[in-house]
Amino acid sequence: MLDNLLSTSAVIIILVASTGLLVSRDWRWSLALCAGQYLAAFWLVSLHWPVGLAAVKLVSGWMGIAALGLTRLNFSGEDETKEKFWPRQLWFHFLLAAIVILLALAAAPRLENFLPGLGLPVIAGSLVLMGMGLLHLGITSHNLRVILGLLTILCGFEILYASVEGSILVAGLLAVINLGLALVGCYLMLAGSVEPEIDSPEGFETIV
Repeated sequence: MLDNLLSTSAVIIILVASTGLLVSRDWRWSLALCAGQYLAAFWLVSLHWPVGLAAVKLVSGWMGIAALGLTRLNFSGEDETKEKFWPRQLWFHFLLAAIVILLALAAAPRLENFLPGLGLPVIAGSLVLMGMGLLHLGITSHNLRVILGLLTILCGFEILYASVEGSILVAGLLAVINLGLALVGCYLMLAGSVEPEIDSPEGFETIV
C-alpha cells in the first residue's frame, strides 16, 4: 500500500516538475524543478533497487544540479527570458506538454504488456521524463536549458533501465554520466559567458 502511494506521488511530482521545467524562465526555479525530478526518480528506482543503491542516483543528480547552480550564480550570463525560440507563447508550451504527457500515459499500459513486472508508475514516469526532455530540447537553444533537457532524458532512461538491471557497476556508470554531463554544462556556460575581444590592426584607417 505504501509503495503504491509513493510511486503514484512520484509520478505526480514528475508531471508537475517536468511541465514546470518546460515553461519556467527562471534558472533557479528550473534547477529546483530538476531536483524534484531526481527525488521522484529516486522513489521509483527504489522499487527495484536497494535504497542505498538508489540513493546514488539521487546524490549524483543533486551534485550535478549544485554544480550547475554554482556556475550560473558566479557570472552574469545570458538572461533566459530573452532567449529566442519559436513559439514563445506560454499556452502553446502547456499544450505541447499536455500532448506529450497524454501520449506517454497512453503508451505506458501497452509497454507494460511487453515488459511485465516493471509496474505502471515506473513505466509512466520514465516515458514522461524522456518525452518532456526531448520536447525541451526541441524548443530551446540556451546552454543551461539544453543540459537540463539532456539530464531529464537520462533521468527517465535510468528509471526504466534500473527496473531491468541492478548492477552496482551500472549504477556507478550512470552516476558518472550524470556528473559528467553537468560538468560539460558548466563548461559551456562559462565559455558562453566570455565575450571574445577583437583587436583592431595597428595603423588601420577607415577609408571614406
